[in-house]
Amino acid sequence: MERGGDVPKASKREDLLASALEVFHTRGFHGTGIQEIADAAGAPKGSFYNHFASKEEAAVEALRRYGAGRRFDILGDTSLPPLDRIRRHFEFLRDENVERGFTRGCLVGNFATGVADHSEAIRAAVLEGLRTWSEAIAAALAEARRDGSVRPGLDPDETARFLLNAWEGTLIEARAGRSQAAFDTFFTMAFDVVLR
Repeated sequence: MERGGDVPKASKREDLLASALEVFHTRGFHGTGIQEIADAAGAPKGSFYNHFASKEEAAVEALRRYGAGRRFDILGDTSLPPLDRIRRHFEFLRDENVERGFTRGCLVGNFATGVADHSEAIRAAVLEGLRTWSEAIAAALAEARRDGSVRPGLDPDETARFLLNAWEGTLIEARAGRSQAAFDTFFTMAFDVVLR
């Protein structure tokens, strides 16, 4: 415990990880240097290597932290009907992207398309993130099937993977067009057609 009731400071590793997440998400893996991460954390470059063996290791940890902020808790909130939870989850993600001016997209998708072919560790972390995300959506879809909100023949796992793939494509179009039109199409197709 700190003397005099001072609040303990976050560790330098936490500062570096938070900075890595922000810089990777803003500039991409290949556009990010270790010096930029250290500068953003207010740390000397050498301190990066006290906490991470490589930029790749920091990227894997940043992906995990990013996934933890994707609001999977919404998908598990049983006080709401399952389809409402799925819609609210994607609305949160949409609103986050709109607030950022349609920039950045999804770090998982960005790393999947830009880095996964060149790094087995990042590819595995992307796959793990997609699997966790898909499982959370599939669990809500299974509830929706049980309560009759969706047709009995709907496969929760396949549908969850389809929704994620459609979402990642939506983010690409929204970024390219700097427009909400792609989000409007996603919500119409997902909730008025696929999950009808």
